[in-house]
Amino acid sequence: MTIHWCGTGLSAIPGLRRLIKAGHDVTVWNRTTAKAHEAVGDLTDNIKAFDLDALGADVGVGDVVVSMLPGDWHVPVAELCIEKGANFVSSSYIAPEMRALDDAAKAAGIACVNEVGLDPGIDHLMAHNLVADYRASSDAYNASNDLSFISYCGGIPKIPNPFRYKFSWSPLGVLKALRSPSKSIRDFAEFNVARPWDAISSYQAPLPAPESFEVYPNRDSLPFMEDYKFDTDWRVKEFVRGTLRLNGWADAWADVFAEVETLSGPEGDARLKEMSDGFWAENGYDEGEPDRVVMCVALKAEKDGADVYHKTYVMDAWGDENGTAMARLVSIPVSLAIEAVMRGDIPAGVSAAPGDPKLFNAWLGEVDKLAQHLTVVDHL
Repeated sequence: MTIHWCGTGLSAIPGLRRLIKAGHDVTVWNRTTAKAHEAVGDLTDNIKAFDLDALGADVGVGDVVVSMLPGDWHVPVAELCIEKGANFVSSSYIAPEMRALDDAAKAAGIACVNEVGLDPGIDHLMAHNLVADYRASSDAYNASNDLSFISYCGGIPKIPNPFRYKFSWSPLGVLKALRSPSKSIRDFAEFNVARPWDAISSYQAPLPAPESFEVYPNRDSLPFMEDYKFDTDWRVKEFVRGTLRLNGWADAWADVFAEVETLSGPEGDARLKEMSDGFWAENGYDEGEPDRVVMCVALKAEKDGADVYHKTYVMDAWGDENGTAMARLVSIPVSLAIEAVMRGDIPAGVSAAPGDPKLFNAWLGEVDKLAQHLTVVDHL
């Protein structure tokens, strides 16, 4: 059984190196083989130039193909896996086109695992753990309780800069995300936001030294209620998955917001690319500069206005001499998913980070080794 790891970008390397060091049969694919040799050439010379046809000729039944490529490659690679009877793993969100492959993947008997990076990924594991813990809390659990769920994650500079943000990869994705609407639940009702900066609020993270951040809803949170096994009759007061930024971010980016709002069409896309190139030059991480990742996932239940359950997973990690926090928190969980697929622990079909307690508890134990601080805060 061969692991075909496609893509050796900045967030791929720690997980890839972990798999090679563990003795797995790994073929490394990258569009630029020189970059792959630079990343893992000290561990392996089994490095090939990525091309879908070349990959297809090499993939065998039961292999695992990992796509750490740009997002538009995930579905074509997954379709190739279904054709070849190989499994598929990606850290990215499940796009509708990926979801549509579920029946074909099941018919082929292959696992198509997505959302197993940082966010999405580790946040899912924390959410599954909290919901399971709440259900098991005989003193607190009641279907009539009012539930509030929040999940905030952000990659931020450990050493704050005037722009209040630094880029660990192309800023274009960040800029495009600013044009994406979001859906969440606030005060028991659907809360729709066209522009993230219209919904920025303050959040006090329960770190050892409590710290406040700016947060805002991201994407469509609503489908994750089902993913996290919320019962349909639960009273959901708040449900939001969002992005976390340093305080002062909204003010520092005010001019960016104002311009992004005016852009449209091909000319707008060209301007976004121009802005992206400028931001990369001006606000990329310097060599050896530490990044930081903060993640908080919380579940609260209220009865008659009083808290009966309230716990928060809080994680704080930063770059060190071994590399960036972002890279290890994205790619190490991907490597855990690959090994789970190889053991047959994940069923056939398109799926996200596992809701099986045996898996999410084991993976969270591994995540604990990757962060400088990871704990569950009981607020009661």
